[in-house]
Amino acid sequence: NYQRITDMRKGKIMIIYHESSKTFHLYNNDISYIMCVLPNGHLGNLYFGKRIHDREDFSYLLEMKQRPKTACVYEGNRKFSLEHLKLEYPVYGSSDYRYPAMEILQENGSRISDFTYVSYTIAVGKPKLQGLPATYTEKDEEAQTLCVKLKDEVTGIVLELLYTIFTQRGIITRSARFTNEGTSSVHLLNAMSLSLDLPDKDYEMIDLAGVWARERYVRRHKLDYGIQSIYSMRGCSSYQFNPFLALARENADEFQGQVYGFSLVYSGNFLAQTEVDNYDTARVLMGIHPNGFKWTLGKGESFQTPEMVMVYSEAGLNGMSQTFHKLYRTRLARGTWRDKVRPILINSWEACYFDFDEKKLLELAQAAKQADIDLFVLDDGWFKGRNDTSSSLGDWVADTRKLPDGLPGLCKKLNLLGLEMGLWVEPEAISPNSDLYRAHPDWAFAIPGRTPLEIRQQYTLDFSRPEVVDGIWQQLDTILESCPLKYLKWDMNRSLAHVYNAKLPAKRQGEVYHRYVMGVYELQRRLTEKYPACCWKTARAAVPALTAACSTTAPKFGAATTPTPAAAWSSSTAPACSTPAA
Repeated sequence: NYQRITDMRKGKIMIIYHESSKTFHLYNNDISYIMCVLPNGHLGNLYFGKRIHDREDFSYLLEMKQRPKTACVYEGNRKFSLEHLKLEYPVYGSSDYRYPAMEILQENGSRISDFTYVSYTIAVGKPKLQGLPATYTEKDEEAQTLCVKLKDEVTGIVLELLYTIFTQRGIITRSARFTNEGTSSVHLLNAMSLSLDLPDKDYEMIDLAGVWARERYVRRHKLDYGIQSIYSMRGCSSYQFNPFLALARENADEFQGQVYGFSLVYSGNFLAQTEVDNYDTARVLMGIHPNGFKWTLGKGESFQTPEMVMVYSEAGLNGMSQTFHKLYRTRLARGTWRDKVRPILINSWEACYFDFDEKKLLELAQAAKQADIDLFVLDDGWFKGRNDTSSSLGDWVADTRKLPDGLPGLCKKLNLLGLEMGLWVEPEAISPNSDLYRAHPDWAFAIPGRTPLEIRQQYTLDFSRPEVVDGIWQQLDTILESCPLKYLKWDMNRSLAHVYNAKLPAKRQGEVYHRYVMGVYELQRRLTEKYPACCWKTARAAVPALTAACSTTAPKFGAATTPTPAAAWSSSTAPACSTPAA
């Protein structure tokens, strides 16, 4: 016991399991997170908040009380009801009538699951989430990770709940992983990254709402009975709502008061909601939006949810914000540019729009150099046939009528002026009037028998298909191989519509939205590994590089855009003279 207390004080132990009470306690100097195995084998939440001293048994925090008209788990025990307990990852249809964290459709049509405790592991550091952006550690001692394993014995589905607590600040990350160890396929209809039950409703919910050019305006409203939610079903996190919410005590301001913050590291459809039941408890759910989501999980297959970062602050909203900022700047953003000052740049768009040639660009570049600007970004209009918005997206080859010596020639001339070069692309878009569309019309989202939905004179490429990602990668790779670009501006100008994968069977169409997002991440991974967004380290003409998310990628702006770009414009309201914010 003496050695354990010494290790706890030194920060060597941050996760404890008390076997006698089947209780887990995650803690650091700022927070405690406590949960236990309930009598029916489910996982119950006991506490999340300011650090409290460890003890063998926290069962006094388990609230069990007889209430009228309540569905109880055990005959003769009218106090133990899932409806009135704080649950860690609630299921559908087993006496808890609040919104569940998961729902699984089985072959017999049932949607009832019963996940009971099996085992746990504690590891130093933080594991990667396959194919998904997530926070990380540079040294194992920066964090510890708890994995709690539960299983539904009827279906054979294994559920692993992942919790990482960092040594510094009030941060816990969460996610869930489903593995089918049964004999039949099942369909995930709902798989949240987080569920958190709080013992009261005396909070105000804060979210970030808006529209294009008026993104992320702060709204604060008192919790009330029922559902209060924000969401996106646009295929991206959207201008309308950021995948973030906070719950603040009514007296909390910038510098004092209790605040919980929740941030989803994901760029696709999402749901974030707080539900208040009629006994005044509050449940926070956040994850992939279940509308249109149906993931088939065959025998031996797994599904990993995106990461959720939750923060607790006793120092008001500023304490919460500073915690998120420090984590995301240092342990979500990656690469050399993470800790460097960004270059001052000029962008050709407002100066030229589509009307330019090499001479005009170089005149602008000369003026930029005289103003001590570091980098020249060539925006839309540089690729063949692109003289307005009606054509050529997807044909990522330089227009030699505007650029006689191509991109390498322009880059060389900019370098002679003392400027580095950056380039604009919109990889997810395709114009109906383009060589790519004429060669591969099936690469664009379209539903058989329906007229394709054209928005902004463009369609969206189906990045849920690996061959489509491969095709765009080959074009971008050719450009980056031939031209020592230092900056890549990735634009995204429309929401998804008529989402349908021409290669998947009907029963798997509910996977397309998520597969699309994973395809975007895959293309970004290839770009940042071969031409690292922050520093080119290949044997080729290896030079420092920078990838930026464009201001108009605000529909995807959120925590999930942080790992790949070294800079991101969070809003189109930023003035033209602004440089991207880190």
